[in-house]
Amino acid sequence: MIKQIGNKVYRRFDKELLCIESWGKNSFRVRATQRHEFVPEDISALIPQEECEIKVYEKEGCIEIENGKLRCEITPTGKLRFFHQNGRLLLEEFERIRSDYRKEYNSALEIVPRTFEPIQNADDFKLTVRFEPVDGEKLYGMGQYQQSYLDVKGCTLELAQRNSQASVPFALSSNGYGFLWNNPAIGAVTFGKNVTEWKANSTKQMDYWITAGDTPAEIEEAYADVTGKVPMMPEYGTGFWQCKLRYMTQDEILEVAREYKRRGLPISVIVVDYFHWPNQGDWKFDKDFWPDPKAMVEELKEMGIELMVSIWPTVEETSENYVEMEELGLLTRSEYGKRLGQLNVASVIDVTNPETRSYVWEKIKKHYYDLGIKIFWLDEAEPELTGYEFSHYRYFRGSDMEIGNIYPKEYARMAYEGMEAEGQENIVNLLRCAWAGSQKYGALVWSGDIDSSFRSLRCQLAAGLNMGLAGLPWWTTDIGGFHGGNIHDPNFHEVLIRWFEFGAFCPVMRLHGFREPFIPGLSDSGGGKHRSGSENEVWSYGEEVLEICTKYLQLRERLRPYVTELMQEAHEKGTPIMRPMFYDFPDDKKAWEIEDQYMFGPNLLVAPILYENQRERTLYLPEGTWRNINDNKEYAGNQMITVAAPLDQLPVFAKAGTLEEL
Repeated sequence: MIKQIGNKVYRRFDKELLCIESWGKNSFRVRATQRHEFVPEDISALIPQEECEIKVYEKEGCIEIENGKLRCEITPTGKLRFFHQNGRLLLEEFERIRSDYRKEYNSALEIVPRTFEPIQNADDFKLTVRFEPVDGEKLYGMGQYQQSYLDVKGCTLELAQRNSQASVPFALSSNGYGFLWNNPAIGAVTFGKNVTEWKANSTKQMDYWITAGDTPAEIEEAYADVTGKVPMMPEYGTGFWQCKLRYMTQDEILEVAREYKRRGLPISVIVVDYFHWPNQGDWKFDKDFWPDPKAMVEELKEMGIELMVSIWPTVEETSENYVEMEELGLLTRSEYGKRLGQLNVASVIDVTNPETRSYVWEKIKKHYYDLGIKIFWLDEAEPELTGYEFSHYRYFRGSDMEIGNIYPKEYARMAYEGMEAEGQENIVNLLRCAWAGSQKYGALVWSGDIDSSFRSLRCQLAAGLNMGLAGLPWWTTDIGGFHGGNIHDPNFHEVLIRWFEFGAFCPVMRLHGFREPFIPGLSDSGGGKHRSGSENEVWSYGEEVLEICTKYLQLRERLRPYVTELMQEAHEKGTPIMRPMFYDFPDDKKAWEIEDQYMFGPNLLVAPILYENQRERTLYLPEGTWRNINDNKEYAGNQMITVAAPLDQLPVFAKAGTLEEL
């Protein structure tokens, strides 16, 4: 049975209800369920859109639905095929059955495109959705995974949040479409050679969104329209952010800020990291070590520095808020046994509950925001549940297995909506994870607790580019990595330098890390009982490192007007700030092959140094004339070149006639 209601086309066949509706121009949302109705919209990443008029007609036994450049074909068996308006096949579901309606491929395998496998004694299903592979296709996006592959075709990716992994399930295809798996369930996707399979381990429905576009930019902008765009980055966000694990006292952090000013070094943000509180879940400063936070904030502002403070979603039994939050049902539950131990000795707040978001924000407002702190580090945003035993946890909105991937989005929402209610504009908060739509809540995502090595650096390049394509244009990384960097090790100095150079050409430039050797805590209780890492300021590594870091700090300062222009474009159109070569040169086949260089906006080509002891770099220049900013030598495009890359030089090329101040 097929029927049309407005911009929706329904197909009912036995136990499956299928709905295809226009959702933005050139786009469809596709849902299917074996229940009597679809689920509420509160777990969807999609923003409601004005209805687009669709055309529906029958052709050769199939139902055809047109919305601008995209056409969906429903075959008599219920299989879906998607075409560009010019007739080119973009994507089709995978079907191997005896009753192939076209009689092109009759199969005894009896594999259907959408499989709902019942979960015993539950209202959910294990869902598998299959698509035919596209010959020669490249796929990008999908969020942040700790691997060096930019093109994820051929990869299997877990659809789950972990420390340093952000599942943002939007894929951009070289075949001219974008695809969002609009389902926050724990699962996996395999972009195989023989089949593409999306899996949700526990869900009530299938839900995906697909769009057609003639360029990657057109596809990205359509995706941003339906999931949301970042706010405008505040002016301080384009500068340099100083951070370490961890400044232990008010005096320490103020002395670091004063030293930056004494040395005339640029700095915009400085950070109070975790365990500055008496107990997890108190959400306030430990007065033994931070006696006058308001005065600290005011002095930093006088120096032109914003203070960012770490917020954790964890609550210890010793917290002054634990008993009340437990009574009110504001904590994540365990399916069996005690909830304590979800993260070491603490429970985790349930941000899928609007009452939790309101309760915690009020604590943050009272103890931080009202002191003048307007930017927060929302750490542990996955959250980092012990062992990632997803089947063991339950939220207000549903089981972790069903809706767990929305946690970082709702966490960002908690702070964003609280700050917005206070009248703040241009909101940015730092998070360790994200899901589709997090960007509209001011989420600046960083790549988590990563290793301090060149191998790790290579992974961050792919992570940053794919996060941008997944709709998160605000991205950063711990410059130098988080784990394993000894400040006295010359080998680590090289890693740090090359990372610092790369960091100057990231959307946000932020130095962080848990440097070795470690420093013991200051007391046996409260905020003093946790250790710190060694110094992590640019002068902490000797004169050579300081000289090179100073060069790139000053370069970033000259870049800031350009970065502001890129932030404006991200705000207005969803454009990634750092993006693969093909984004700006979609007609250049070579640009689709390049995975170790990128565009920083439309006018800068960046070729990071990703290997130890590398002192020259081969790179590709696309069409046009390009100027090496290191020596001002100009090169014609459409060629591979090799340039020098001494330790103090990152190969960066500006389009001729642009950015002459660099």
